[in-house]
Amino acid sequence: MDDFDTKDMIVIGGGINGAGIARDAAGRGLDVTLCEKTDFASATSSASTKLIHGGLRYLEHYEFGLVRKALVEREILLKSAPHIIRPLRFVLPYHRALRPALLIRAGLFFYDHMGGRKILPATNQVNFRKSPKGKPLKAQFHIGFEYSDCWVDDARLVVLTIMDAARKGAEILKGWRCVSAKRCDGKWSVLLEDNAGRGRTIHAKTLVNASGALAAELANKFEKPSGSRNQLRLVKGSHIILPKLYDGDHAYTFQEADGRIIFAIPYELNFTLVGTTDMAFQGNPDDVKISASEVDYLCSAISGYLRKSVSPEHAVWQYSGVRPLVDDGEEDASQVTRDYILDLNDWDGRAPLLSVFGGKITTYRKLAEQALHDLSRHLPQCGPAWTADAILPGGDIGGLCHDDYIAELQHEYPWAGRELLARYTRTHGSHATDILANCANEADLGKRFGQGLYEKELCYFKDHEWASAAEDVLWRRTKLGLVMSATEKEAIANWFNGN
Repeated sequence: MDDFDTKDMIVIGGGINGAGIARDAAGRGLDVTLCEKTDFASATSSASTKLIHGGLRYLEHYEFGLVRKALVEREILLKSAPHIIRPLRFVLPYHRALRPALLIRAGLFFYDHMGGRKILPATNQVNFRKSPKGKPLKAQFHIGFEYSDCWVDDARLVVLTIMDAARKGAEILKGWRCVSAKRCDGKWSVLLEDNAGRGRTIHAKTLVNASGALAAELANKFEKPSGSRNQLRLVKGSHIILPKLYDGDHAYTFQEADGRIIFAIPYELNFTLVGTTDMAFQGNPDDVKISASEVDYLCSAISGYLRKSVSPEHAVWQYSGVRPLVDDGEEDASQVTRDYILDLNDWDGRAPLLSVFGGKITTYRKLAEQALHDLSRHLPQCGPAWTADAILPGGDIGGLCHDDYIAELQHEYPWAGRELLARYTRTHGSHATDILANCANEADLGKRFGQGLYEKELCYFKDHEWASAAEDVLWRRTKLGLVMSATEKEAIANWFNGN
């Protein structure tokens, strides 16, 4: 087997960690293939709470290293993709029966100063009797604290990361699953199969197992893991989407008596996202679903703080994901560490297998950087780290805020309404002009499918973002599934099916 027939790396898994590793590797000049059996971000990476955050509650568990690492990453990621990541203020009502005010103040002080914060505003105390942020809350809550984190469109972060990997030369294989992988002549021989049953064998110097909830299973299939530390703890996290519960662009952080934290977050203009639960999960991760008891729990948690009572029938959408966390022995699922372990099996000169266990969206870039550092001794042509100052596709909006960029687009495309341009900006950033190019009026955008979705944008999703089904567009490339009718959704499905 000649070296020119051999890839430098194969990455299995098109979630956030696989995407990050493929992008980093391709940007260092490596020959990379990324394969994903379904759609990108179709599992855990699109079922998050949509936050880029340090993890305030992790301070209680003394995970100072994880919190600091995540806090540093917040502003790095914010600068890399300002169109899909935005600063968000969180209001934390003080609950006398739960954590002491002194403990909260101390935690927020560390939160403000551990990560070298430069962009995001600092913590302050809020008097709910004077601030409009107290209006949605029950009268028993008099004061609270306001701190900063960031919101992210998680599924788009994955897709844009993969787009960047492809631009830097990575081969992207969507709809291809890994059937087997074995070492042969000091390299990996990986058999892939697509949805039509066609097979393909790829040879590579290194193999990265970033398959999320299946990482432990695949690691055991490819090679016995090097130690018991690589066991995964599968934890189900569920969320509900409700009609907008309050005015304002801030979020709320609610403490629960069981030690959990529940967030209420502005979502897609007219909705509020509420989550999350933490429950041990057993079974097939592909079959994960929210339970009635989880919906009840989230509604009860919100109703304990807000004047407006929330019931399960108010939910307009709900989703669940399985978080593949490192099994650190914690009995309570909500206390299991969100840090990651990179397990590298390369002993006795064998072709290296790197398996990713655990992690969170906020630290995906740092995880990828560490993965390349660990594998670099097997890849002498590997270039230096580069992602800390890099911009993701669409993020180069000239340092403008969204409103200023929308105003620029309105000047260039006066026929397009502000609502459409605002969604294009939030979704595509500077790549909005790729869709609007050569358009002199609305008709030039092609067939209108409803809710501001036109055929030209569908073609863009298909040609540049690997969308191949209506679900890819309705729930991952966008969240228009929340507002589209059944007839509109069917029309999009028919378009992809060629009808």
